[in-house]
Amino acid sequence: MIRSRWGLRRLFWVGFTTYAAAAAWAEYVHWRSSWRTLGTGAETDDEAGTERTEAVVVLGYGNQGDSANFVNRYRVRAGIRSRDRGADSTVVMCGGTVEGDTPEAVIMERFAREELGYTGPIVLEPDSRSTWENIENAIPLIEHADVIKIVSNSPHAEVAREYLWQQRPDLGERLVRADEHRVGEIVPMKIGAALRLMLFRWQHR
Repeated sequence: MIRSRWGLRRLFWVGFTTYAAAAAWAEYVHWRSSWRTLGTGAETDDEAGTERTEAVVVLGYGNQGDSANFVNRYRVRAGIRSRDRGADSTVVMCGGTVEGDTPEAVIMERFAREELGYTGPIVLEPDSRSTWENIENAIPLIEHADVIKIVSNSPHAEVAREYLWQQRPDLGERLVRADEHRVGEIVPMKIGAALRLMLFRWQHR
């Protein structure tokens, strides 16, 4: 009995230590990603005193059914809180019918309106089925903006910013940091996203 209890305690502490190490690593990966591939500009107001325009691009995640899943709920919340309240800000919801019959963009807009009570401008991009297409299809909706923010989990947002730099370097210069990364938030999801980024980098090296 004593030996069995000792074995369980040891197993618990091994598991706890492993999870804590993975969580700390994932936090670092997300923090680093949140500061990468940003532009150099658009942080100062126009000399003429005109209001700065901003586009906040929220990338969708595969969603079965008509209700936003956990990942999309998080991304919409992060997108809304990323807005600059002093700017003329538009939220762009991106995502097509990847895993369900309703576009991710529509599902995310419904969540923002009905559950978060968001009443600001939202534009939908409901056709894309990949991150590359998210950015490609969003460009006509964001090229007017002085400031561009891309919201997802931080490693995914980093990849999306890289795609914008490849497709439209002039718009890449307008990229600024969003507010999707907060320490201690969605830790299990962060671990999975950090692992996916590592796999993505290995596949594309």
